[in-house]
Amino acid sequence: MKQHIVSALVENRAGTLSRVSGLFSRRGFNIDSLTVGETEDKSISRMTIAVSGDDAALEQITKQLSKLVDVIAVRELQSSSCIRREIMLVKVNATEQTRAAVLEIAGIFRSRIIDVSPSTITLEATGDIEKLDGLLLLLRPHGIMELARTGLVALERGPLTLSLSN
Repeated sequence: MKQHIVSALVENRAGTLSRVSGLFSRRGFNIDSLTVGETEDKSISRMTIAVSGDDAALEQITKQLSKLVDVIAVRELQSSSCIRREIMLVKVNATEQTRAAVLEIAGIFRSRIIDVSPSTITLEATGDIEKLDGLLLLLRPHGIMELARTGLVALERGPLTLSLSN
């Protein structure tokens, strides 16, 4: 199954998230990632939805999504023509013996150290899914104690925008 990224501008009001996510779940799509936040206009929010499924079914969902009252504009973003990022916080075991190795891995992935204790290091990493998954792969042998990921945010490259006129 292919992962699709759908970007939508929606009215920033109660119930919108529930209606949009409900449309995906009613169609049997599992939402891999869902992020929502205000845009430059406080009355409008941008939703970035990552879902796995076939092309035909996703086309139907995006058509139905665009018919919802709260949805202003919707478009599938192509992986090759969009910028995708995610933020991850990860708390790792870091003893005296392993601390240097954890710090080296953090440096390779340009992660920020945001908390240190005698037995742990907490890192903040930003990047695409592949980068963050690679970081986790190398940290796993040290013992990941806790993990939080924001989910994808995405914008199209270049002058293309998802706007009220789309």
